[in-house]
Amino acid sequence: MRLGGPIFGENSNPDSWAKAVKSHGYSAAFCPVDAESDEATIDAYIEAAKKADIVIAEVGAWSNPISDDDAEREAAREKCRTQLALADRVGANCCVNISGSRGAKWDGPDPNNLTDDTFDLIVESVRSIIDAVKPTRSFYTLETMPWAYPVGPDSYLRLIKAIDRTQCAVHLDPVNIINSLDRYYHSGDLIRDCFTKLGPYMKSCHAKDIVIADNLTLHLDETRPGLGGLDYATYLRELDRLDPDIPLMLEHLPSAEEYALGAEHIRSVAKEVGVTIR
Repeated sequence: MRLGGPIFGENSNPDSWAKAVKSHGYSAAFCPVDAESDEATIDAYIEAAKKADIVIAEVGAWSNPISDDDAEREAAREKCRTQLALADRVGANCCVNISGSRGAKWDGPDPNNLTDDTFDLIVESVRSIIDAVKPTRSFYTLETMPWAYPVGPDSYLRLIKAIDRTQCAVHLDPVNIINSLDRYYHSGDLIRDCFTKLGPYMKSCHAKDIVIADNLTLHLDETRPGLGGLDYATYLRELDRLDPDIPLMLEHLPSAEEYALGAEHIRSVAKEVGVTIR
């Protein structure tokens, strides 16, 4: 597998960006350009990534394509189409978004998020995005979430089958679906279940950790890899069974120092379990 994360420091041109990625010890990166970049700039970054053996892991399309607000919903879908086209242009492993929310907050909980009607709306929205773009190299993926589909391997597999598009694939963030005491204390079982059911569709994964607090009621927080309860040994073993170029991307940490410590932990666990990280 490949390890990656956000880039800090000088990265204002393709060469400095590639050097910055390598200086962090990464061989995967988030997309360094946006859809507004000119063709020459995009081509230069593609070439820099190729020369430095850097996989562009994902292009974010963070928005709410199932919003209850008509204008917000259509703007979100247009963003998803634009970002998927960019992902296909640069050869990114995937374009990633969440399915969205039926509530006021684009990524928040709502009682209607886990209904059959919302499931059908997600299927329709993903089909419309993929069918408009017709990607051939990249894939549209939905990041797992604690309170919106997909909330686990079963609902993700059900979505994949219902969407029924070759260029629809899987983006896994196991921390996001640890939303109960059982899943927290048995994260290894959850991870194995995810890879058993979703492994063939997986294109990119996120790396962070989760910690349980002792204040009432059940309270779970994101934290740096190594400071929480996620079974990283199982996570890395399962990832190692997939394509050797699959990216594991660090995210949601407050500083370059925290990212360095998170990467160090992941590499140390990989060494313990005999997994190679490029």
